[in-house]
Amino acid sequence: MGSGINRVVLVKTDDRRQGVRASIKALKINPVKGKDVLIKPNFNTADPVPGSTHNDTLIALVEETWKMGAKSVSLGERSFPLTREVMKQKGILPILQKMDVRVIDFDDLKEKDWVEFKPEKSHWVKGFRIARPILESECLISTCCLKTHQFGGVFTMSLKLHVGVLPTSRHGYEYMRQLHSSPHQRKMIAEINMPFRPQIVVLDGIEAFVDGGPATGKRARGEVFLASTDRVAIDATGVAILKLMGSNENIMKPKIFEQEQIFRAGELGLGAASPSEIELIPGDKTSQEYRNQVAEILKKG
Repeated sequence: MGSGINRVVLVKTDDRRQGVRASIKALKINPVKGKDVLIKPNFNTADPVPGSTHNDTLIALVEETWKMGAKSVSLGERSFPLTREVMKQKGILPILQKMDVRVIDFDDLKEKDWVEFKPEKSHWVKGFRIARPILESECLISTCCLKTHQFGGVFTMSLKLHVGVLPTSRHGYEYMRQLHSSPHQRKMIAEINMPFRPQIVVLDGIEAFVDGGPATGKRARGEVFLASTDRVAIDATGVAILKLMGSNENIMKPKIFEQEQIFRAGELGLGAASPSEIELIPGDKTSQEYRNQVAEILKKG
């Protein structure tokens, strides 16, 4: 059950501001204008990129969001350690304040603001809860990194990014323990994406982990940015890039659309269910050759 043809823009660059601007511009959409925008970064920990979202990427994304006519801009996150401490370690709080960005620390949410979902045929035994600001956002922009995940996820990009919209044991829930101990972990990652949809997803692949991850790992230079409205398409393209770079056997051996995160998300109608549903677009002329290499790998499914 796919979702038609979804565009993924690829920009070959080593400049984060250029990557953000060019990839979003080439999407040729503006879901931001006049909206209250919520940005979900990758602040699971404060580890250097790709362990977490680079401050320059976030700054460029905020700038672009304001330029596109946002009514307001907020940042919402729940980290693995205390969220506020992660933001302090990254030095992002004073920057966001200067840029008129409201910070919503999901650690501060009341119980009523963790909204319960019990989807049919879910691998979550008793369902799961999602942060209300994510559900009620007029326009959600998610920004992720390009990396492998050594603790069962296989890779962590836009689908896995949204594990950060679930509560933790700090809030009195054991979802993280359930997720990481389940043989269905990758399917469960896809399933938490069902109640909401980002309007734009931006992936920073200038640096990548091709093994290890999510906080630290074997580094490689990807020098690429991706943007899309489709979480599944962007993750499939990201896996194709990891294959092109040379990664671990969990990435290299399976076909892209046989990866459980991607397969389950496609099955749920969250995005592309096959390579034929992805249109990979170069963001500029200099990106064409790299786009062709990635497209060739993506085409093999």
